[in-house]
Amino acid sequence: MRRRLINSTLAVVLVVIAVFGVSLVIVETRTITSSAQDRIESEALRLVGIVEANVLEKKPIDPQALADQLDIGHHARITVPGQSAVEVGDRIDDDVIRGTARGEQGEIVTVEESRSTVTKEVGRTLAVVGAVALLAVVAAVLLAVRQANRLASPLTDLAETAERLGSGDPRPRHKRYGVPELDRVADVLDSSAERIGRMLTAERRLAADASHQLRTPLTALSMRLEEITVTDDLETVREEASIALTQVERLTDVVQRLLTNSRDPRTGSAVPFDLDEVVKQQVEEWRPAYRSAGRAIVRSGKQGVRAVGTPGAVSQVVATLVENALMHGGGTVALRTRVVGNQAVLEVTDEGPGVPPDLGSRIFERAISGRNSTGIGLAVARDLAEADGGRLELLQAQPPVFALFLSRTAPRRTEPEQATVR
Repeated sequence: MRRRLINSTLAVVLVVIAVFGVSLVIVETRTITSSAQDRIESEALRLVGIVEANVLEKKPIDPQALADQLDIGHHARITVPGQSAVEVGDRIDDDVIRGTARGEQGEIVTVEESRSTVTKEVGRTLAVVGAVALLAVVAAVLLAVRQANRLASPLTDLAETAERLGSGDPRPRHKRYGVPELDRVADVLDSSAERIGRMLTAERRLAADASHQLRTPLTALSMRLEEITVTDDLETVREEASIALTQVERLTDVVQRLLTNSRDPRTGSAVPFDLDEVVKQQVEEWRPAYRSAGRAIVRSGKQGVRAVGTPGAVSQVVATLVENALMHGGGTVALRTRVVGNQAVLEVTDEGPGVPPDLGSRIFERAISGRNSTGIGLAVARDLAEADGGRLELLQAQPPVFALFLSRTAPRRTEPEQATVR
């Protein structure tokens, strides 16, 4: 592109020089020749006036006086009727420019000048025109190079930006060039880079969330299937298979929920559901793991609480809190339901060391963890809660109390709070 711009600019300048330069040379040549001819004729008229005055006064022609009036390098021939011709100045042997004047007494004065004088003057004019043309060509080349760089360099940068986008580097450059058309292309590329960056971030986040959130249901499902393979009791097989199917449904719901949130986190599928059923299901699912760890899990609080949300998503949030309590907490884990105004609240607490003071509410940020874990679970749990219009908060750091707030519907029944040890 640079070469094309330079060549096209240079071609335009050369055409202009050829058209106007040649015309200027022709005009100047004619002007110089005409001026020389006028000068010779004017000199002849001046000399014929001197000769005519001498003739009227009947004085002889004085060649020396005429030589003093003649320009250097010129030659004059004076012819007076009845007298011999007088020549003044050096004779010119090459081509000449000639001017003749006649007096009223028949005097004839012819003045000659070498044409080489005119040729030299034309040559000097040609040299000036050539120098100006050369200067114009140099200026045109410099301007063309500058303009080519101004246009080609941004295009090279834009091509590199597009190549980086294609190679998976979506960082926008936010570089502008002062050319509206190129700046528009740069705006579009930066916007595309930001969209691609958001898409890649969403895809990576989905992969991380899926790997983290599916781990627990898959582990529980594996445990149920192992129970089925080692027992011969038909009733136990049926019970474990029923639980496994429930876990498969929950696993399917988790996958669907993750996909829905990755497309549009604002899209919800909240419905009224029985919060007690979710708590009961989680307690039964985690009972073997807690029993193996020599720990207990406790249900307490108001019974018959109905909330609005996605049962699968709420189950996943509760599972995350229970799993965190198993991995990072200690002692008895308590799940307590209560009602605050128009909200149903599920609290999960344990007797462990709690959340470090330096973390506080940052515990819900991605990659933030008080132990050697991924730091994804609580962040995903908060996202799932907010997608249903609820919220997940850390009410107390030591001992830890996590609370899930959900919108509430009218309760089916009201029973006194009770505690059950599982």
